[in-house]
Amino acid sequence: MKRYKYLILLSILPLFSFVAAHKFYVSVTNIEHSTSAEALQITTRIFIDDFQEVMKMRYDLKEELTAEKNTKEVERLMQKYLQQKLKIWVDGEQKAFTFIGKKYEDDVTVCYLEIPNIKTVTSITVENDILYDLEEDQQNLVHVKIGNQRKSLLLVKENDKGLLNF
Repeated sequence: MKRYKYLILLSILPLFSFVAAHKFYVSVTNIEHSTSAEALQITTRIFIDDFQEVMKMRYDLKEELTAEKNTKEVERLMQKYLQQKLKIWVDGEQKAFTFIGKKYEDDVTVCYLEIPNIKTVTSITVENDILYDLEEDQQNLVHVKIGNQRKSLLLVKENDKGLLNF
């Protein structure tokens, strides 16, 4: 009986190595309304290696993102990419965001964005196509906080746009 259990364990063990090797494809965008600044403050977190790959693919960026060389050019390309892939409507009107900057935390690029002149918000629509051109299984989480209300969206390639009412 002990030998039988040992054989089952040995046959199942290799399956766990496949599960561990699978990569998780996700970005996280947080949108928060600041009443004092009258703005939507946005942070987008994207894995550095995925962001590096898409920047190389789209813009032929050859240097590593974390190298801190040509920072202005890298930020210009990040802004260009995000403006093409992340669209936000406030109360039915599409709004443009300003790219404030970026930083690297562990294996993630954190991009800071802002939409100024937003006094109140009753609805937000978000379209998020970040990294869909790189990975079919990409998922983009969007968390929105307006006042004391928090709501979230899970966007995938087949359903990349969502509406939240507050």
